[in-house]
Amino acid sequence: MSELDVWKDRHLRLAAEYDNFRKRTTKERVETWGRAQAELVSRLADALDDLSRFAHIDPAEIDAKTLHDGVDLVERKVWKELESAGVTRIDQAGVPFDPNVHEAVTTQPAAKPEQDHTVGQVVQPGYKMRDTLLRPARVVVLTWQGQ
Repeated sequence: MSELDVWKDRHLRLAAEYDNFRKRTTKERVETWGRAQAELVSRLADALDDLSRFAHIDPAEIDAKTLHDGVDLVERKVWKELESAGVTRIDQAGVPFDPNVHEAVTTQPAAKPEQDHTVGQVVQPGYKMRDTLLRPARVVVLTWQGQ
């Protein structure tokens, strides 16, 4: 076998090994993502069961306070699990407008100069998971008109 044949053989083996590695890591990534999603859904299962029970109650058989308390309980359960997964809500008014986490829907005049470029109202909350923005908060931005 010539030196050229040896190098060709090494090259082909290395290329095949790399291709197998790439396929294996892609498969592992998909499996890991699937397990992570399944874990989050299983953590939310109790809250979903509670929500389902409330959704199937005859409105004539329950008073508004009990229904409100039940929905509040479900919301707290969901948030407990989401927070343990690293999810946070972006919904503060009065903070400086940050285009990295806020989406300006409109502007309103600010009452004083210190409010210039601050969030006046949150129209729709945003969400982050650790350092990843899932959805920006849609906000009304206050702007000082200079009087």
